[in-house]
Amino acid sequence: MGNIRLGKTFIYLDRLGLRQAIVSDPLSIFYLTGQRHYPGERLLLLRISADSGSTLYLNELSEDKGTVDGIETIQFNLGEDGLKRVAADLDQGAALGVDKDLPARFLLPIQEYSGIREVRLASEAVDHARQVKDLYEQGKMILASQINDAAMEQFAGLIHEGVTEREVRDRMDGIYRSLGADRVDFGIVAFGAGAAEPHHMGGDAVLREGDAVLLDVGCVKDGYCSDMTRTFFYKEASPRQREVYGLVKRANEAAEAMVRPGVRFSELDAAARDVITQAGYGPQFYHRLGHSIGLTGHEAGDVSAYNHNVLEEGMVFSIEPGIYLEGEFGVRIEDLVLVTSGGARVLNGYTKELVVLG
Repeated sequence: MGNIRLGKTFIYLDRLGLRQAIVSDPLSIFYLTGQRHYPGERLLLLRISADSGSTLYLNELSEDKGTVDGIETIQFNLGEDGLKRVAADLDQGAALGVDKDLPARFLLPIQEYSGIREVRLASEAVDHARQVKDLYEQGKMILASQINDAAMEQFAGLIHEGVTEREVRDRMDGIYRSLGADRVDFGIVAFGAGAAEPHHMGGDAVLREGDAVLLDVGCVKDGYCSDMTRTFFYKEASPRQREVYGLVKRANEAAEAMVRPGVRFSELDAAARDVITQAGYGPQFYHRLGHSIGLTGHEAGDVSAYNHNVLEEGMVFSIEPGIYLEGEFGVRIEDLVLVTSGGARVLNGYTKELVVLG
């Protein structure tokens, strides 16, 4: 695994004009090595080089988890300055790529010890590699989304007269775990006017007849995340609520129908946004269409008007248009999609038809 993923990363690093880089993000290190380390404030760095091999640097308090193909492991004792060894292993005549998480307390001594002055942000190399999921990762994300589908069915069953947002949210972790998930990742529960706030924090709002019920939920399974939003209505849905729901569903499906390798992320955003704008609700859809997802719920790369990168087979991201009418209600419908050679594989099977609960 390490060699294949390192190989992908080297391709993207080369496109940045770099031959060496330091990775400090523990999740990116896990992605490249298959090893999970929790360094806290201690040293944990991965030097990657297409020319001189790659090295994982650990404090001696970190658990030794064995070897990784193509990566040497070096552990330091508490009194040793590990950064001097990192610096000595670098090509001092070449530019150094670093990721966005590298602390200055590590970077500045490395520069001082190595004499390297040209340092460039290289997060894009690992970020892009992580965007394109291999078959193992695709399987994990499909499984996490299947659990999310089953959980949504149970969450909908919690909706009854007098229940509060907080009471529904507090049940989520137990339901996810009962279905085989590692844990809840997040849960937005919004009733009525609260559904008009895209990131509603929830609280003690009590469900009332005619309320929109927005559930934006996700879990973690084997380290990979799921994410889905469905909007229901309680007891009844007004003509305006039905109109808005239908528009959001059309926008969601219009974007999903465009997914295929070579299409730009910005084109997906435009496809969904045009449906909503032409119906007169453009100002009420004011966030990006989606985000990448994998080892974290929001990864590098979004589905927005400003992202003109092209889709590649194996990418997984959300498509989540919404219309938010302040003080009244909101509707959002979100799926995760996997880019395949034949188009989108929608990972969420839970119905997108308008559902009136109760």
